[in-house]
Parts: sequence; structure tokens; C-alpha cells
Amino acid sequence: MDLKGKVAVVTGGYSGIGRAVCVKLASLGADIAIVGIGREEDKQESVKAVSDLGVKVEAYDCDVSNFEAGDEVVKKIIEDFSKIDILVNNAGITRDKLMLNMTEAEFDAVIAVNLKGAFNMTKHVYKPFMRQRSGRIVNLASIVGINGNAGQANYCASKAGVIGLTKAVAKELAARGVTVNAVAPGYIDTPMTQALSDKVKDEIASQIPMKRRGLPEDVANVIAFLCSDYASYVTGEVIRVDGGIAM
Repeated sequence: MDLKGKVAVVTGGYSGIGRAVCVKLASLGADIAIVGIGREEDKQESVKAVSDLGVKVEAYDCDVSNFEAGDEVVKKIIEDFSKIDILVNNAGITRDKLMLNMTEAEFDAVIAVNLKGAFNMTKHVYKPFMRQRSGRIVNLASIVGINGNAGQANYCASKAGVIGLTKAVAKELAARGVTVNAVAPGYIDTPMTQALSDKVKDEIASQIPMKRRGLPEDVANVIAFLCSDYASYVTGEVIRVDGGIAM
């Protein structure tokens, strides 16, 4: 797979799956625009990991749940890189609780970042992709958006929404040569899941047919395929990367 000459925007790229996606796409030759919020040291680690691969990289602090901020950052990226070819909507948060105890604010916060953020960034690249009659959009869903999970009503709803968003936009943009797909990870070893106790981690791993937790690179490899010419006839798909747990 060769992405030389391509410009990829990755949201939530300061750590975890987002950083792995940045590194993978850069290793294939793509220039990278990293979008995120978080610790400065995490941002700089992502920038260094990408720059070490010899491609152009810039980082942009942006809350993707803010429509205007997303618009501004996309315009700035096009100004800095001249174009955008790939958008990976990876930014996401959790606020896990049983619905009995979940507050409206906790529900709204997760929907705002995970679902509205994906809408915002997709909306802002929509016209540029239409005009150039090409583009790749990959959205991060989750197996819990397919199967549900107790204690994650907000997260499950956001990821189910991402799947619906993916399919709708895929139908809208297909005739323009733009593909829109989603990846649905299972249990992946990231900072988001590392907060769990070792007992919970072991219990989850025992339920996975492949008997191991996934790595961010496992997800990044599938995303790279969907961003490449090898997937030029694949759109509207949701690909599980879960070690078989949702079979």
C-alpha cells in the first residue's frame, strides 16, 4: 500500500488508536495533520513518532464537538497542506455508568464528541471531497455500537449513531468517488481501557476467541487498508476488529 502524496487528518491522534493510525499512515508515505486535545507531552510524542518517518506533520488543538472550531481547523489544514485526501474520525470519550446513575451531562458529553464530532469533521471535508471527486473517510465505531453493553448507554448510542452516519454519507458521496467506512474495534489495549483493573482485563480477554487483547496497531492496519486504493470499491462497510468476540 502506498499513500505517498496523500494528506490524512486524524482526530484524537495524541494517543492510543489515533496515534497508531497516524504512524501507520505516515509509514505508507502520507503527510499527517493530527487533531486533538489533551496533554502537550502526548501531542509532542505523536508529532515525533510521525516526523521520524520523514513525512510532513502538523498538530492542531481542536475540540471536534465544536462545529465552528472544526470548520476553522479544516480550513487551516487545507491552507497548510493544500488539500485533504483522508479523514479518520477517531476522537472519542467515555463516561461509563449504569443508566440509573448516568446524568444528562454525561450522556450529552459522549454524544457530542463521539457522534457530533464525527458529523462536524465530515461536514467540513464534504465539499472539498466532492469538488476533487475523491477522498477516504473512516469512522471509529465499536462492537458495543452493534451489540450494546451494560453501563455504556451513552457510548453505545454514540457508536451506533456513527454506524448510521457512515452508511448515510457513504450513499451520498459514492457517485463522487469518495468512500466512507467504519471500523468497529473490540477490546483494544489503549489508555482508555488501561484504567480497568487487571481482573476485569483478564475477564474480558477470556471471552475473546483469539485469547488476547487487541493492539492499536491491529485497528490501524485495517484503517490503512480502507484509506488505500486497495479499498477503492469498498464503501458503507463496518469492519469489526475484535478478535472474534462479536461473532
